[in-house]
Amino acid sequence: MEHGTSSSSRNSLPLEQQVARLQALLEASRQVHSAIRVDEVLDQTARILVRELEMDGALFLAPAAAEPAIAYGELPPSPYHNCFRFPLLSKEKQLLFDLIIAPPDHGSLSLYEEDFVEGLALQTAVAVENALLHERDLEWARVQQDLNAARSVQRSLLPRAMPQIPAFSIAGRSTTCYEVGGDYLDAMAMPDGSHLFVVADVAGKGLASAIVATSFRAALRSLAGQSVPLADLATRLNQQHWEEGTEARRRYVTALFLRLDAHHSAIEIVNAGHNPAVLVSPGGDLAMIEASGTPLGMLSGMSYQSQSFDFPSGTRILLYTDGLTEVFCGDEEFGPDRLISEFRNHPSLHAEPILDSLWEAIGAFSHNAPQIDDMTALALCHLEKV
Repeated sequence: MEHGTSSSSRNSLPLEQQVARLQALLEASRQVHSAIRVDEVLDQTARILVRELEMDGALFLAPAAAEPAIAYGELPPSPYHNCFRFPLLSKEKQLLFDLIIAPPDHGSLSLYEEDFVEGLALQTAVAVENALLHERDLEWARVQQDLNAARSVQRSLLPRAMPQIPAFSIAGRSTTCYEVGGDYLDAMAMPDGSHLFVVADVAGKGLASAIVATSFRAALRSLAGQSVPLADLATRLNQQHWEEGTEARRRYVTALFLRLDAHHSAIEIVNAGHNPAVLVSPGGDLAMIEASGTPLGMLSGMSYQSQSFDFPSGTRILLYTDGLTEVFCGDEEFGPDRLISEFRNHPSLHAEPILDSLWEAIGAFSHNAPQIDDMTALALCHLEKV
């Protein structure tokens, strides 16, 4: 406690009045702790001090603040000469507020008035910390509610079901490591009867990447509806993303575009800076479809090339994001070799059990540790003729 002018006078009170003061302090503490917001706590305390102790005024100053956070009654102008100052400290002894009290006629505080103020200041500090925690809890609850809503929206943008194409088995799966993520999976029926499949990965994780993924989806669907050739589709998406500015370029997108012509048992694919697609022939031969250009949005003017492959009965292809390979057990990475081997050697040509097997193998390798990246994959299989 600091005072503008020193005073050594202390008053003595009868026991009954001391008990009354203690009861008053307990009641004042109860009122202070009943407040929920920080400003309510401070206002309640200031009012109690002025009314209970018949002070001229009371105010609270935040550290390094020029203006009072809360003031009640009449106080002299700053720097508050002839006033008493009581610090409100946190549990970690950090200054929360300074309580400044102006006694009547610039007088002093009795011993019991000083004890009352110190006791109430201590309770106010506790109530302020509780109010701050309550505000943080409310803010976190609002953030969590928004993230849950964003997760629901993002999940609703995933394909509700993969296309049902005679003689083909198709499955897609996407799981995020946070509430929302930057992986993207889509399937679209095209006007010419073919089907377009896309697996993409926005750089980074979390909400910012999820926003970019949603923007990418809108741009992709707009261009795909114009029946743009696959290589031109990637080229135009790259330029559009790059022109969205610096922040978008930091969230570049790696992507695989696959067009299935089921009638002619053929696929066309463009790899834009993504992990290689894994193509397994009926005899078990392996082909890795590498990138033909940088990730989308990284460089202006980039062009891409498509590759075409026959896709006869018994053929399968896997598109995936690096969240499936960058899984660790200690310092050892699951890696692409394990993933490719699991996919290549799976006995079934049905896509859903293949993805089940991949996820189980990854979980077994990592001992079901929490994901550290979003995981997305699409398996496309041409069933063997009976």
